[in-house]
Amino acid sequence: MMTMTKNLTLIAALTLAFASMAQAQEAAPAPEAKPDNEVSYNAAVVSDYRYRGISQTRLKPAVQVGADYVNNPSGLYAGTWATNIKWVKDGGGDGSIEWDIYAGKRGAINDTFSYDVGGLYYAYPSNELHPSANTFEFYGQLSAGPFSLKYSQSTTNLFGVANSKDSGYLDAQFNNEIYDGYVLNLHAGHQNVKNNGALSYSDYKIGVTKDFGVVSVGLAAVYANTDAYVGNGKNLGKKGAVLTISKTF
Repeated sequence: MMTMTKNLTLIAALTLAFASMAQAQEAAPAPEAKPDNEVSYNAAVVSDYRYRGISQTRLKPAVQVGADYVNNPSGLYAGTWATNIKWVKDGGGDGSIEWDIYAGKRGAINDTFSYDVGGLYYAYPSNELHPSANTFEFYGQLSAGPFSLKYSQSTTNLFGVANSKDSGYLDAQFNNEIYDGYVLNLHAGHQNVKNNGALSYSDYKIGVTKDFGVVSVGLAAVYANTDAYVGNGKNLGKKGAVLTISKTF
């Protein structure tokens, strides 16, 4: 009799446990589904606008704004972005704005790898350079966890450099949280300027970013191993620190 009572008690306890688990699973909220279409906006202030290691603002600050659209089911996206610059004036033109327009597609290959392919047009209104500074590039990126490798190739002259069509840029990055929301940012890149070997160079970055909710803050050390890029007597690729304060909404 004692054994039967124990068995009945065990069966009752297990029944109650499974019932509680089932009820908890039913009560648990389902993961929030992303809308099919999303639009976001971004704004930033930087102490120096460095692009591929080269200062675009003579080592001075810049204000940057942008907008992005993404269709989540397909992975298709498009966006635009603008910033103030100074290098076009250093080259003899009159433009002080860079305006980028881009579109592409991103998605997962499998549980480990993802991809991002697209095109990017860099427009410099009123640049008056010959050849024109306006540039178009195709790009492709492969990512695995915090690692990514991206290659971009121009289908036009590269940023006003004569006879530089088919120039390429290889970009390797590592971005990963290291402590309490602080993200380590590592980058190494190489710009090959077609038919202009003296202008080819490599660049590097090491930095940390953190999202504080109100804004995201980043601080990075940057360097490009070239003295071929000079603006107003300044080496635009020299070692320096860049502070970024940004917000996406």
